Amino acid sequence: MPLQNRVTPTGDIIATPHRGMFTGNRGIIHDPATKTLLKKRWSTPAWLTCTCEFRGRRREVMATQSWTELFFLDEATALAAGHRPCFYCRREDANRFRAAWEKGNRVHDVRMHDIDTVLHHERLDQGKKRLHALLMPLDQLPDGAMVSQGEESFLVTQGRALLWSPAGYIAETRELADVQLLTPPSTLRAVSAGYEVTLHPSAHCALSPLAGESGRGR
Repeated sequence: MPLQNRVTPTGDIIATPHRGMFTGNRGIIHDPATKTLLKKRWSTPAWLTCTCEFRGRRREVMATQSWTELFFLDEATALAAGHRPCFYCRREDANRFRAAWEKGNRVHDVRMHDIDTVLHHERLDQGKKRLHALLMPLDQLPDGAMVSQGEESFLVTQGRALLWSPAGYIAETRELADVQLLTPPSTLRAVSAGYEVTLHPSAHCALSPLAGESGRGR
């Protein structure tokens, strides 16, 4: 039985057997005795995205009263949910993110705490995922942005929208309308300013001609 520790683009935490490219946390939100989540979904405004391997260290998931290990399909998913790169295990990426965040949001000398404060406001609306109006036309969003239509989430890359699933991205042929922005606006500005988002390999497969014929991207 898979643990409930996989984060969706809307920030929900689900159980799925599929593995992700990144781990991360929102503080301690689990009971180590049962390895189940508590009612709360965060205990700190610093929502991090970490590398799954760091200096050969291995952790047993949800085994101790330490941070709760969460997992993400890819970085686009993590950013959409409101997470940002960890400054400890992903220092280079965190520095790139901060520099792009400053450039995109036209601010200077920000600390990661300042970014966390902005993101915490942008990611939540009365405890639930905050959705935003598009800042630009859908096909002009930068690679790595994510949007929602109804209950479904979509990755935007190369001007196309790909359907998100726990296993990977799927080629989408429908015309999307009335979509809302999942990626926090300040993060979107950082991506537009040059922060390169790591995407799951299925995104590249879904863009191939064969994916268009089969209707699936994995």
